[in-house]
Amino acid sequence: MKSQIRLSILATWIVAAMSAAAMKSEAVPLAQPSSPWAPVANGIWWVPEVVKADREPDGNTVIFDAPSGLVVMDTGRHTWHRNGIVALAAAQQKPIVAIINSHWHLDHTSGNPALRAQYPALRVYASGAINEALSGFLAGSAARSEKYLNDPQVPDGIKEDIRAGLLTIQNGSSLRPDVEIKSSSLMSIGGRALQVNLARDAATAGDVWVYDEPSGVAALGDLVTIPSPYLDTACPEGWSQALAQVMKTPFKIAVPGHGPLLSRAQVVLYRSAFDAFIDCAKSSRPKAVCAEAWSGAMRT
Repeated sequence: MKSQIRLSILATWIVAAMSAAAMKSEAVPLAQPSSPWAPVANGIWWVPEVVKADREPDGNTVIFDAPSGLVVMDTGRHTWHRNGIVALAAAQQKPIVAIINSHWHLDHTSGNPALRAQYPALRVYASGAINEALSGFLAGSAARSEKYLNDPQVPDGIKEDIRAGLLTIQNGSSLRPDVEIKSSSLMSIGGRALQVNLARDAATAGDVWVYDEPSGVAALGDLVTIPSPYLDTACPEGWSQALAQVMKTPFKIAVPGHGPLLSRAQVVLYRSAFDAFIDCAKSSRPKAVCAEAWSGAMRT
């Protein structure tokens, strides 16, 4: 527990030390989209998070075209993010037949209930880590929410997000998967073959990441997040092992849980910086030194 607290403090220092444009090395070229989504590869799109002041984040969404419809990986937090997902489905004139949740954090799952209601036949694929989270971390967050809702220093937008999060937690059964991912395997989802991988005890107790072999696209969820790793529910050692498994896959483009599309070289950089950061966090070095080492590595 002490190491987790220290890591969370260090992550806060990282965010303070870096801008959202953390990496100076060139990202995968992508034109500024004129719509809420943009193409990643043939038959693959993403709905990127929109960073707004005084609001909680949305996780990136990845959408795969499949013979029977669209497969949506992560559903965001806000209505505007979910509207981007639905708008793409309308543009493609296809139903959403499946949701894959990379993990249970609310910025990646809060769109599940509305999409289930709009597309009753869809099936949700996720790890079983949500069950423990509902009775543990999320229940604790709900219990602490009143303090923040009554705090005049907390912006109204954050309070609105907290209230929305409470409703999602109260409707927690909608976050549970129809198909529980218990191991890594090649799966046919909506008729599309996807390598669906399970990383245990990484960013959460169960992180799902996806590799699409024909395109070379890997959708990594919060195993990679820019500008800093999200460490509140993390097991650093398992996370490091998960990144090692990711690198065994011959992907060319990675979609992180937060931040821009990344090249393979940038994920290599992220992994190296992550391992160095964890080693620093375990040491007696000052947190400012660890944070600056991370931000320096990201800027190379």
